[in-house]
Amino acid sequence: MVTTPLNPRLPSDIDPDPQVRAHSGGEPAEPTPAPSVGPARLYDYRQAANPVRPGLTEPIGHHHWSATLHASGPTAVLPLDCSAQLGCEAPATSPALAAHFLRILSGESLEAPANATSALFVVLRGSGRLLRPAATGSNGALDLAWGPGDVITLPAGPAPRLEANAESVLFWVHDGPLLQHLGVVATVPRFQSCHYGAASLEAELQRLLADPSAQRANRLSILLGHADLPTSRTATHTLWAMLGLVPDGAVQPPHRHQSVAIDLILDCDPGCHTLVGTELNADGTISKPRRIDWEPGCVFVTPPGHWHAHINHSGRMARILPVQDAGLHTYLRSLDIRFAGGLVGQE
Repeated sequence: MVTTPLNPRLPSDIDPDPQVRAHSGGEPAEPTPAPSVGPARLYDYRQAANPVRPGLTEPIGHHHWSATLHASGPTAVLPLDCSAQLGCEAPATSPALAAHFLRILSGESLEAPANATSALFVVLRGSGRLLRPAATGSNGALDLAWGPGDVITLPAGPAPRLEANAESVLFWVHDGPLLQHLGVVATVPRFQSCHYGAASLEAELQRLLADPSAQRANRLSILLGHADLPTSRTATHTLWAMLGLVPDGAVQPPHRHQSVAIDLILDCDPGCHTLVGTELNADGTISKPRRIDWEPGCVFVTPPGHWHAHINHSGRMARILPVQDAGLHTYLRSLDIRFAGGLVGQE
């Protein structure tokens, strides 16, 4: 393979020896810059150091999808697609993640194929089975029964088939857009598949509610972890997921992080909302916030670096399940999670 230097010097570009020019009475001159060849481009640092701006690398915006999207209709994969705004290939909800609703009628099935290292499914309603053939390096074929409230994570491998024995809706997130950007194909499973049963998740939430010290925390939540990932404490090596409670009357202090959050509202009554903004007031509240009202089964995007706080004035406990690319950011040491007024919690 023959390579071309970034800035090859042509014979006419070569400067005479400075001593020769000085002897003839001339002063040494600055060499003439050689033209760039092929794909090479040079940019002034001041104009290119931060390319995340409208018209170039588009910032991640606010997006919201109502539960009406999956309330009725045939069996289908319903992508939550922001690829046109992000300038990446579809489907993509963020630069690294693609989220979808899977609507499956009773007695029907669909496949969920993706070139991805990690996939996460949340069962909103219905019941059925997830079937997946064995793949090289995996922990065997899968045949998992699922029901409302279950969460399932899958590593790279064959496309799973989801069979419904009742009308069902699942929320599906994978990291395919990240692999598309890198130009790679996922072939090696990086963790074992995992099934978080609704009963065990609920039992853990009730233990948390019974702990008096938890009431002082910034968030009343449990993180979905994995035995294969003890250092990141995440659901997969790229995906982070949290099952959170927002009690009636709660006004959570704002926090922010550099991962993109795709927030799924599991349960709520009218009166729950999220405030999002880029700056804080002196009192720690969000300056000029955008308000996102909740409804059960809706999804919205919280952009990276934006302060956000959840508020519940509904008269009843609400539940939220955010999925983020925070596993990747944790590995890169770039998550940079911050809390207004400091972190209230414990190790």
